[in-house]
Amino acid sequence: ALRFPQKLWKVVESHQFRSVWWSADGKCVAINEGLFKEEVLGGGGPQQVFGMNSMKSFLRQTNLYGFTKQRQDFQRSASLPEFLAEEEAASAHSQILYYYNPAFHRDHPHLLASCKRR
Repeated sequence: ALRFPQKLWKVVESHQFRSVWWSADGKCVAINEGLFKEEVLGGGGPQQVFGMNSMKSFLRQTNLYGFTKQRQDFQRSASLPEFLAEEEAASAHSQILYYYNPAFHRDHPHLLASCKRR
């Protein structure tokens, strides 16, 4: 049976799910929380990859395996209309969660072996 990090790797690498992907540099996993709950954790059946259906349980697993939540910082514009537009984009963007683990990297699948449960 696959451990949590291997299952997460398969989900991120799969083109089957729209709710989870690699960050641009391949060092973080990006998760659209609302869609992830529906697409990966909901439903049950053959789509039930992790054997859990709550985001809280999923996030507990990420913590147990040493993943840390990353903040995505935005550079703000000086003009009010641009600032307001960026605020709106950022709040839509806040549904996206980023998780980092040094042993979980798109270009280095061999590191998964060192991704151990605490």
